[in-house]
Amino acid sequence: MTDIVLYGADWCGDCRRAKTWLRENHIPFTEIDVEHDDTAREKAIALANGRKNIPVVVFPNGTVLIEPTNADLAAALAD
Repeated sequence: MTDIVLYGADWCGDCRRAKTWLRENHIPFTEIDVEHDDTAREKAIALANGRKNIPVVVFPNGTVLIEPTNADLAAALAD
């Protein structure tokens, strides 16, 4: 399984929560910092259909979640 990609920033509480949940559930993911990478920020905005909310979480099957709750993450992984 290819890693999940999480676009986020260190200052973002929802990003920290999502990363903690993924780690606690032993789900591999790649973190991309949108705070210091303009290209990554633009990609996250594009993936979120113009929204600037983070985290943007991209699953290997192409599913994109914006500001997901822990329940959203669990449901996406159960599919």
